[in-house]
Formats: sequence, C-alpha cells, structure tokens
Amino acid sequence: MSQSAGLAFEQAPPFALPLRFFLSAPLFLIFAGLLIALAPDALASRWTPQALALTHALTLGFLAMVMLGALMQMLPVVAGSPLPALRWVARISHLALALGAAALIAGFLTGKAAAYGSGIVLLGIGFIVFIVAAAVSLARAAAGVTVNGIRFAMLGLALTILLGVALALLRAGWWTPPAVASAINAHIGFGLVGWVLLLVVGVAYQVVPMFQLTPPYPPRLSRWLAGALFALLLLHAAAPLLPPVAARIVDASLAAGVLLFAATTLRLQSRRRRKLPDVTLDYWRLGMASLIASVAVWIVAQAWPAWADSDAYPPLLGILFIGGFAASVVTGMLYKIVPFLAWFHLQAQLQATAGSIPTMKDMIAERWMRRQFRLHLSACVLLLGVPFWPQLGIAAGGVLTASALLLWINLLSAVRRFIGHGGGLA
Repeated sequence: MSQSAGLAFEQAPPFALPLRFFLSAPLFLIFAGLLIALAPDALASRWTPQALALTHALTLGFLAMVMLGALMQMLPVVAGSPLPALRWVARISHLALALGAAALIAGFLTGKAAAYGSGIVLLGIGFIVFIVAAAVSLARAAAGVTVNGIRFAMLGLALTILLGVALALLRAGWWTPPAVASAINAHIGFGLVGWVLLLVVGVAYQVVPMFQLTPPYPPRLSRWLAGALFALLLLHAAAPLLPPVAARIVDASLAAGVLLFAATTLRLQSRRRRKLPDVTLDYWRLGMASLIASVAVWIVAQAWPAWADSDAYPPLLGILFIGGFAASVVTGMLYKIVPFLAWFHLQAQLQATAGSIPTMKDMIAERWMRRQFRLHLSACVLLLGVPFWPQLGIAAGGVLTASALLLWINLLSAVRRFIGHGGGLA
C-alpha cells in the first residue's frame, strides 16, 4: 500500500467526502430490515409495493451509496485522476441520492405520483452529477484493468438510470415506454450485473490482492472479463431480437463468466500469504458462494419453466444476489476501507510516528466485526426461507435490522477513534 504499488495516495480526497456516503448507507439497510419485519409478505412476490421499496432501499440506499463513496476514493488513488469539483460533486450527489432514494421508496409504498416525480428528479440530479464527473476522471485516467472495469460499470450505471427513469415515469402515469417487459428486464440486468457486479469485478482486481494478500488475478482474465460480460449483457438485453438458440448461448456465456470470476476469487483467497482469521475475507467468501448459488438458481429456472414462473423464484434470486453477494462484499469492503482511511488521514494530518496512533486493526474491534458478520450471515440464511414461508420475515427482518445497526455503530467507532486521536473532518 505504498507509492511503489502504483497508488497515488497523495491525491486521496478529504476523509469527510467518502465518509458521508459510508455512514448514510447502513441507515437504508436498517430501514430494509424494519420493512421486512413489519411487512413479512413483502417478499411473497417481486411486484408487491413493499418488495419494490425494499429492492430500491438496498440497491440505491445501501449499495449505490457505498459504491459512489468508494469510487470517489478510488479514482484519485488507483486511477491517479481526481473527480473535478470534488467537494461539490460529493455534496450534491450524496444529498440528491439520499433524498431521491427516500422519495422513490415512499412512492412505491404510497403510490403517489409526487413521490415518484421527486425521486426521479433528485436521483437524476445526483447520478448525472456523479457520472459526468466520473466520466471526466476516467477519460484522464491511465489504462488499467481496474480502470477498465470501472468504465464498464459506469456505462452499466448510466443505462440503469435511463431505464429506471423511464419505468418511474410509467409508474407515475406520465409516460408509457415501449416494450415495458424488456425494459424492466434490461433495467434489472444492467443494474445488478452491469453496475454492481462489474464494479465489484473491477475493484476486486485491486483490493483482493492488496488487502487480502492473495496472488493477483490472472492477467488474461482481468484484461477481458469485464468487457466480455458487458458485451454479453448488451446481447442479453437484445434477446427478443435474437434467434432462440443464440439467446440461450448468450445467457449461458454470461452465467459462465460470472461463475469464472467467483471461482477465481475463491481460488486466489485460498492461496493468500497470511492465513490469520479475517472477517472481511469471510464476507467475500460468503459473497462469492452466494454469487455461485444465484447462478445455480438461475440455471434451474432455465431448465424448469414452472420454477421460473413461480412467485418464489425472483425474490430468492434477488436475496442471493443482492443480500448474499452484493451486500456481503460491500460490507467487507467497508470494513477495510473505513479503517484504512481513518488511519491514513490521521497519519497524514498529524505526521504521526509509528505507535502514536491506532493501527488499522485498532480502528474497529475485531470481535464486534465478527459479531456483526454472524448477524449478517443469520439474516441471509433466514431470508432464503421468506419467499416460501413469509412469516419467517419477522425474524429475518429483525436480525437484518440488528446487523445493519451494528454495522453503523462499528463504522462510527472508527470515526470516534479518528477524532479522538486528533483527526479533523473539515
């Protein structure tokens, strides 16, 4: 984690800028847990108002919030290209994303067009500001596998937002886009695979070897995987225009690429140089196992049409991908990024000598991270049963709420130690 590793830490943004994203995200996760506990029928179908509100609380409020904060930190350090007008971009995108996500969730729950309209405008402002700034940053960045992965992920995000706006206008009764079913499928595909998965792929090339002390990803795989997955995703979105055989080949290739990434990550983690217990590694392993399970569930649906048409299939797939894979990996990254940034900025601000400030491992107590992981794992297991037994949602939502609350407290503990040892957030 030095300059010799090709990382430009001197260009890191002030700690307060990404931190506001990281501390806001668990609040939406707490809301998601409470919603499941109070409305256990929310996951009985993908189309219930509660299910739609829950999905967007997780994807916009939690995942996107953390991922934008992480990109704000990574683009200057990894790509050597800070976002222009960084402070304004952080303030506008964070506030618009938080308020816009809340408004859209309220729109799903109440059905009021005004809430949808507010959500569309606010989310549009927040994402456009960030995407334009990130595009400028990426255009100036040196080429590399992580930068290329981020570029494809940002394209996936842009397409997700465009399709999401069209669908929100539909729900508000203001416009009916053509091919609604295809637009919904494309919105889900670009959001989950084109944005979330491809960003995890790009970030993994950097953070897995650096933080988990594994060998690097195979150069050939890291060069072509993100681009190949994005191209396959474009073909998947155009599946209605393709011959059935070609569409099946595209889908099978897309599933194979996802499985290859998960299997390669698990193999590299098994070869890490330091075998000490690491809760963040457990989060990544849970994420990769859930990603493999989600592909397996999808494969069963392709072979068994009755299962694909059931009400339980979409929620189960969403629980595995969003909760088991994405939320696990993102939480694992938070437990590395926030302590590292607290330590790094404390050292930079105070010009501290070794031993005079807490180490990275001291920023958040390992035992509390481990307890939160157990709650998260328990919530994931309980949630898997909710599509089949809705009343299990009361317990699952309660455990998820406790897990999210403890995550928030753990992150705050790192901030308290940072401030307590003389660090400043201004």
